[in-house]
Amino acid sequence: MMLPADHPPVAPPTIGVLIINLGTPDAPDAPAVKRYLRQFLSDPRVVEIPQILWQPLLRGVILNTRPKKSAHAYGLVWSEEGSPLAAITRRQAAALQGAFGENVIVDHAMRYGRPAIRDRVAALKAAGCERILIAPLYPQYCAATTATANDEAFAELRAMRWQPAVRTLPPYHDDPAYIAALASSVTDGLAALDFAPDVLIATFHGMPQRTLELGDPYHCHCRKTARLLGEALGREVRVAFQSRFGRAKWLEPATDTTLAALPGEGARKVALVAPGFSADCLETLEEIAIRGRETFLEAGGSHFAYLPCLNDSPGGIAMLQTLLARELEGWLAPQ
Repeated sequence: MMLPADHPPVAPPTIGVLIINLGTPDAPDAPAVKRYLRQFLSDPRVVEIPQILWQPLLRGVILNTRPKKSAHAYGLVWSEEGSPLAAITRRQAAALQGAFGENVIVDHAMRYGRPAIRDRVAALKAAGCERILIAPLYPQYCAATTATANDEAFAELRAMRWQPAVRTLPPYHDDPAYIAALASSVTDGLAALDFAPDVLIATFHGMPQRTLELGDPYHCHCRKTARLLGEALGREVRVAFQSRFGRAKWLEPATDTTLAALPGEGARKVALVAPGFSADCLETLEEIAIRGRETFLEAGGSHFAYLPCLNDSPGGIAMLQTLLARELEGWLAPQ
């Protein structure tokens, strides 16, 4: 069909896949970290305290003290590619490009920082995407991660007169493809060590205990992931939760206190894996691989290993391709 000569340009219909991760500062310095933390900690999905009470504390104390400390931590893991989380997520999107056919565009975004979710949703629509799969890469569902990423995408859609059709990637904490990829990665990681760990710990990002009481399934999802991973490996996998913040009661046991107590229990060799993270980041590379190691060795441990996330490894990309292809069924042309 020929369009009239004065018709606005129309991009050919395509499908978009937007993989999303949490976010990162633009640079490992205090001003950039302050901008990032202001956006992150102002999200009511992340801090469920009335803003009239929270904002004075955030702006008066936290944003004037925490950025410098966090910037130092970021500096320990920053590379020529920038933030590890940003670099790995970018590589994941690049590795998936072309995996679903020529008419599927794979892009990436961050909930906080850049590239922004709203910008990338708009870019996919401008590129002709009449259907978009929003894919937050959080295996275990949590309102503070999965829901807020979807919220941000929906906010951009709300401003559009001509909206694309949209699907969202569900949590995949117990998906056989995910568990198999985790088990294979952990098996390879353990085989490469020069010691046999007494204890294998699955460390997940912490959440306030209140989120469990309010009905968030995150705690249950984490526990099930660890149980299924242990069954696949044929060994016990202990669960711990890291990254506590503030005075509220958080999910337990805490990763740092667990590491400090293990040598006293006779476990002097430990390995940790972080199944809740789809890409290595500050919380895995600095909090666990650096500070966690120090905590364990200072407590009397002799051997410590942190096993990397799935990242953009062949197994990790194959797993993502499987999950995304399933959600794209009915949209893709028959092969």
